[in-house]
Amino acid sequence: MKLTGNTILITGGGSGIGRGLAEALHQRKNQVIISGRRKDRLMEVAKANPGMAWVELNIEDPANISAVAAKMIAEHPDLNVLINNAGIMNIDDASVAIDEKLLVSTLTTNLMGPIRMTGALIEHLKRQPQAAVINITSVLGFVPLAVTAVYSSTKAAMHSYTMSLRYKLKDTSVSVLEIVPPWVQTDLLGSNNEPRAMPLSEFIEETMKVLGTRAEEVLVERAKPLRNATGPNEAAFVTQFNDAF
Repeated sequence: MKLTGNTILITGGGSGIGRGLAEALHQRKNQVIISGRRKDRLMEVAKANPGMAWVELNIEDPANISAVAAKMIAEHPDLNVLINNAGIMNIDDASVAIDEKLLVSTLTTNLMGPIRMTGALIEHLKRQPQAAVINITSVLGFVPLAVTAVYSSTKAAMHSYTMSLRYKLKDTSVSVLEIVPPWVQTDLLGSNNEPRAMPLSEFIEETMKVLGTRAEEVLVERAKPLRNATGPNEAAFVTQFNDAF
């Protein structure tokens, strides 16, 4: 991917990986627009990065997605990159009846939201000389963490959707990329100071290096063992992974 001269919309850009990517891309002379629900957080990030823009977005609301997409096209006609990063992660228990609120919120935010956001912008992106849709998934889409079964399932679904999207857009100007983070020190599950997780700055630095290549799956070294674990021994690996966790 070309790392300079883009106009980029990042969902969930107010914290964590979204903010890290936004700042790294902003530093590389891209026009970055961050979006999310927390206005105060968006304003804080934009203030710390002069020239960065922001827009409030409720990724669970289809009408708001459509309105924000229309606003972006009108105000940023050169918009050529969408990064679907917004997501939520909660502990659940697949061995009992699922909490309905957790189920609906996680599916709507992590799966339906990115699909709707992509759909709202895809015709505009196809008109650009060079464009990209970048979906942030997770290694847990390949090796599920049993205590976050719903979250892991949404990331597996997003990987599948990404591959379908890439195939359908193969003859267009739109590239479809997937960033597959390992456990990173972010707000998700309160992991900011988790020693087993990858420091956010290290993750962003390594990710940007791979993003600047022709790779369709953007993998840091820590992500590769879990990404490559699928196959005949997958079930045994999933058991070992969850026992160790």
